[in-house]
Amino acid sequence: MTAIFKVDRLAVIVIALLALVPFQSFFYDLFLMKVFCFAIFAMSLNLLLGYAGLLSFGHAAFFGASAYVTSHVIKEWQFTTEISILAGVLVSTLLGYVFGSLATRRQGIYFAMITLALAQIIAFLANQLPFTNGEDGIQGVPRGLLFGFIDLSDSTPMYYFTLVVFALAFFFVKRVVYSPFGQVLKSIRENEPRAISLGYDVDRYKRLAFTLSAGLAGLAGSLKCLVLQLASLSDVHWHTSGEVVLMTILGGIGTLWGPVVGAAIVVNLNNYLANFGGWSTIILGIIFIVCVLAFRRGIVGEIAHRLNKKL
Repeated sequence: MTAIFKVDRLAVIVIALLALVPFQSFFYDLFLMKVFCFAIFAMSLNLLLGYAGLLSFGHAAFFGASAYVTSHVIKEWQFTTEISILAGVLVSTLLGYVFGSLATRRQGIYFAMITLALAQIIAFLANQLPFTNGEDGIQGVPRGLLFGFIDLSDSTPMYYFTLVVFALAFFFVKRVVYSPFGQVLKSIRENEPRAISLGYDVDRYKRLAFTLSAGLAGLAGSLKCLVLQLASLSDVHWHTSGEVVLMTILGGIGTLWGPVVGAAIVVNLNNYLANFGGWSTIILGIIFIVCVLAFRRGIVGEIAHRLNKKL
């Protein structure tokens, strides 16, 4: 309980410091909003990979599908912001249940390849369906009014809304991880035959973990399309799935803060390396290799190991 309390205290301090960002000029709020979105995305994959031991190469399907649905609902149907986000999350969650029901029938590399194949179907549909506008995507997505009176077109309210969603997602993942359900997921990751011998319906737990992870990825996608006011093919591209795996591994698999740190580093690197054009991918790959060799448990994982604490 002491370790959990310390993590809570750390989270409160970090969120409190982030709440002060609009009052200073050192950090760019749009950059941090993007970090929050991808941190939630990385947390969703970490819930699946870090605690259930399931590597998904197709998580961009949920991220992008939710982004497209939210963008279409708020722009074309002119629904409220909260309903549009819920619509996107609902679609990604249902998609996650279907994909999870199919993918969890296999293990290891076969599971990963199935998720990649299913994600490619979503990418194909995103390029072909009329409402997605193909390569143009859905541009100029309005942020709308939150609860009918908070104007999110202003960057400050949008920043605090994104921060609140990020905080809720973080504490939700933490609650799941430390719940009996989370402990069962860890046992499946460590020794699946033993979990089966203890009477747990392993397939059902995997399917539920996959569905929860997809819903969180959808929340990240919905939030991202409002922050950047854009839903595009890059959201469902396999490169995005690979990037979120990179964030999770770089930060630290199986840690609460690892995906957050990994997302912040990768988003920051992408911004700084944008001027290098095609070389940016090579440079990012080299940095990733160096970090993996230097921090085999991930950055946060190494820090937690050295301090002998749970982060």
